Amino acid sequence: MNNPLPSTLKFSFFIPVIIVIAVLSVIFGSWYTVDQGERGVHLRNGAIIGTSEPGMGFKLPFFDSIVRISTQTHTVSYEHIQAYSRDQQPAVIRASVTFFVPTDKVEEVYANFKNVDALVARLIDRQVPTQIENIFGKYTAISAVQERTKFVLDVTDAIKKSIHGPVTIDSVQIENIDFSDAYEKSVEDRMRAEVEVQTQKQNLEKERVNAQIAVTQAQAEADSQLARAKAQAESIRITGEAEASAIKARAEALSKNQDLIELTKAEKWNGELPTTMLPNSTLPFFDVKKSQ
Repeated sequence: MNNPLPSTLKFSFFIPVIIVIAVLSVIFGSWYTVDQGERGVHLRNGAIIGTSEPGMGFKLPFFDSIVRISTQTHTVSYEHIQAYSRDQQPAVIRASVTFFVPTDKVEEVYANFKNVDALVARLIDRQVPTQIENIFGKYTAISAVQERTKFVLDVTDAIKKSIHGPVTIDSVQIENIDFSDAYEKSVEDRMRAEVEVQTQKQNLEKERVNAQIAVTQAQAEADSQLARAKAQAESIRITGEAEASAIKARAEALSKNQDLIELTKAEKWNGELPTTMLPNSTLPFFDVKKSQ
């Protein structure tokens, strides 16, 4: 029959095991690492004694602990924000907010919120829908679409001013504004009507331009014909004046020289004597007295 081991032997068996466990706990509990994009909040017995940079650090085992706070950029989305425009048009808005915790604010984050998720829930989630609803209510439905950039800037400014805490709002995105089907149908009909009006205006403008071109061409043709008529009339006038001057000069010359008149008659005579002559008349172009 086997005798049980004495209690002293059992206790002495567990002492080395306890010592090994304690040594390992001290060894592995005296150092820690913080990843890039994080900061460590160094706690001693629950009290903040400092922050830790990325890399390896050392702490007192059993007494110290490290709470890691992300300092990376985060984005939180809001899928169904219901709001009314200034002209009482309902809309469902999808938005997102990008933010980060400044490295010098990690102690404040832990002291007031413990972690980033709690910070989002208590600061950002409460303000974003409210501020979007308020700003959207200052715009008409059509202006919120047409002035989208200004609307986003106003929302961003309102959210940044309303959130006070250890967080920096980097940007706000309005990803979609979904109006009711009835309103979107009315907008579509209005846009179609505006397109038709613009088309009619373009056609009228085209006809007006074509009419102006036709008038310009007709005027140019008329001016061309008038210029040709003036040129022809001027040519006739100049020709007439030249002929008149020539006749006048010839007449003056003939009046001053009788022999030139007779010469002209002779030049034009065909050499035939008249078949009938009056008694005592002279032959044409011959003056007997002058010849004697």
